[in-house]
Amino acid sequence: MALLDLFTQEIQVINTGMTAFRDDLARGGVPVIQVDWKPPVGVAGEALDIIDDNIAKITAANEKVLDIILKGKPMLIGMGVALDTIPGMKKNLILHSGPPITWDRMSGPTRGAVIGALIYEGMAKTPEEAEKLAASGSIEYAPCHEHSAVGPMAGIVSSSMPVFIVKNETYGNQAYCTLNEGLGKVLRYGAYGDDVVERLKWLEKVMYPVLKKAIESLERGLDLKNMIAQALHMGDEVHNRNRAGTSLFYRAIAPAVIRTCEDRATAAAVLEFINGNDHFFLNLSMPAGKATLDAARNVDGSSILVVMARNGTDFGIQLAGTGNAWYTGAALVPDALYFPGFTKDDANPDIGDSAITETFGLGGFAIAAAPAIVQFVGGTARDAINYSMTMYEITFGENNMYQIPALNFRGTPTGIDVTKVIAKNITPVIDTGVAHKKPGVGQVGAGVVQAPIDPFMKAFEGLAAKLK
Repeated sequence: MALLDLFTQEIQVINTGMTAFRDDLARGGVPVIQVDWKPPVGVAGEALDIIDDNIAKITAANEKVLDIILKGKPMLIGMGVALDTIPGMKKNLILHSGPPITWDRMSGPTRGAVIGALIYEGMAKTPEEAEKLAASGSIEYAPCHEHSAVGPMAGIVSSSMPVFIVKNETYGNQAYCTLNEGLGKVLRYGAYGDDVVERLKWLEKVMYPVLKKAIESLERGLDLKNMIAQALHMGDEVHNRNRAGTSLFYRAIAPAVIRTCEDRATAAAVLEFINGNDHFFLNLSMPAGKATLDAARNVDGSSILVVMARNGTDFGIQLAGTGNAWYTGAALVPDALYFPGFTKDDANPDIGDSAITETFGLGGFAIAAAPAIVQFVGGTARDAINYSMTMYEITFGENNMYQIPALNFRGTPTGIDVTKVIAKNITPVIDTGVAHKKPGVGQVGAGVVQAPIDPFMKAFEGLAAKLK
């Protein structure tokens, strides 16, 4: 076409830059298509060259990791007390969510949950005593992820807390998680009042023995992989919406509780608690993801994530191909719908190990399967579909078991690939609860957050250094 012909043709525009250009053209009646494109992330040139030179090795490693993830079969096989069950647990050790952090850098909700845990353990009588003890140096802190465990929000696990035991039946490794307390003013959101500690004691003294006996009465345990697959078909994404998953668990465990619990009133109380807590299944979907992904660790050359976690201060990731190295950046504040009386100014930055669900291909990655959730976290059903569709851009494969009905039963995007995150400048989307930034307050809302880019840049360069 001759240059002058442009002035005799109808103008049609494809805009790849700022949306303001599109908006101006549209107002003028000019047909315009907006392409959602970003330039690649600026990482060190040497790292880019190393990754490019090793792309065949990375691809082969990623194929192996994806195969391990897809073959994983998480089973709920029992329960135990953290001190006797979690590897490396000690009486003076408190596990927390996210990457490693010291008391002086802990966020408000993490500090609040530590205070509550020390009171719960009888190591302090008042919040003031607990805070002094927490800062004294006699209490040790470590990430849940470094002890085969996961913890929602603040993620605190102390020695007396009961935990679920989830075994990856295919590979033999296990993962652990505490019981879900419910929503609102609870320990995992940084609350530590008398009612919080009383509920934790009830979980330990009443619910734990009943559930332990019921679970262990089942010959093979409970197939969490199958439950998750069903829950997706029923409208959950098993991070912020767990109503279907909790219902499926209730149906499976109720007969065993009735058979094994001698006291009818206690059995009724335990089942009523589960029935009244839609998020109970979250503390099963999380260790299911942990057990599945841990089996894929230490595959040399893989660029796939096996951990994505936040402690309220830092956002951290780990790759299958770089051992136990953490790559971190500042945690961001979610875009959220807030409870009455609260605003974004009250919100703590993103927090919790529950992003293991997204790392596993669920949560925000499967949000198209849970259109009802957008009423809780904001947006529209179309937004939910767009979130999931975008995540296919940064994953290595799709899950052959976990499917999204709204996408014609397409498998969920699985295997976050750091090389794709960098090339496409798209970070993972996470749907999440929001804790108040001050200790002792609790949950103030729920919403969606994009992971910060810094950890992925560092991970990309860390993988390159390992391949060099």
